[in-house]
Amino acid sequence: MSELNKIALNIISKGRGILAADESNGTMTKRLMAVNVNSTPENRLLFRETLFSSMGMKECIGGVILFDETIKQTTSLGKSIPDLISSSGAIPGIKVDTGAKDLANSFEEKVTEGLDGLRERLKKYYELGARFTKWRAVYTISDKYPSKLAIHSNAHVLARYAALVQESRMVPIVEPEVLMDGDHSADLCLSKTSEVIKKCFDELILHKVDLSGIILKPNMILAGNQSKDKISKEEISEKTLECLKNSVPSEVPGVAFLSGGQSEIEATENLNLISKNNNTNFIMTYSYGRALQQSALKIWSKNIKDLEKTQNIFNHRAKMCSLAAKGEWSNELENK
Repeated sequence: MSELNKIALNIISKGRGILAADESNGTMTKRLMAVNVNSTPENRLLFRETLFSSMGMKECIGGVILFDETIKQTTSLGKSIPDLISSSGAIPGIKVDTGAKDLANSFEEKVTEGLDGLRERLKKYYELGARFTKWRAVYTISDKYPSKLAIHSNAHVLARYAALVQESRMVPIVEPEVLMDGDHSADLCLSKTSEVIKKCFDELILHKVDLSGIILKPNMILAGNQSKDKISKEEISEKTLECLKNSVPSEVPGVAFLSGGQSEIEATENLNLISKNNNTNFIMTYSYGRALQQSALKIWSKNIKDLEKTQNIFNHRAKMCSLAAKGEWSNELENK
């Protein structure tokens, strides 16, 4: 077992998943403003520190993805944020892309940037305590998208990123997200997501990336959010597993799903059925942002000094996600 494979398994094993706390300052400002809290570095730190020091971290969270600002911050107790995360048994990670930009010659699509200077940034993040990284590519579905150009461009960039990360002794999370925006059917989502993931692995293999030392972060197979083609939770599970079985090489240790616009309960319930029906060798777990944090954020905003209430809400959500990763979640436990 390689060192990278050990790190990957530590992050996603035993029902533990990933807390995606890597919102940019712009995104975090929108979220805080929506609950009437000023977006200052101090407030952004306070909310995240509240989550990172909760009991739910120890049992349910194997890794935390951070933003550049956060990984350099120091907690109220004088510990660095990576040290606080490590003290709970979780592994600190870092988002390293610089965002999705318009794709030349296909301006309605995006390609993610951030390769310039990445090798040097990775060295610094390793010194700060990061042991895994994240890079997100986004794809839209319509009658003509995603185009071959977008599929190829993002796969190539994801592979170059992953190779540099492994060179720096860290585990890359490879996140090709096919967005649920639109009126497309679940079958079209299945077809396009499969095409996207297969191309990513073609490029990862071409770039000699060790597939046992990565984590795949895909979308679940869902109908578009404006689609009339509503499908059952069982069908979501079946189509998602079909996609992964046919698209992902067996060396990959696991899959940490993004929530992608689903509500907290939807993301939990869908993961639970996928895990329960899992007929692959892949570990199935979560890498959720809003679907782990949204309820906690609402409670926290009412009194940002009442840490216990916020932590109780986060602990419950993390526990539900952890149960779902093991296929053990139920409505009864959710509402206890």
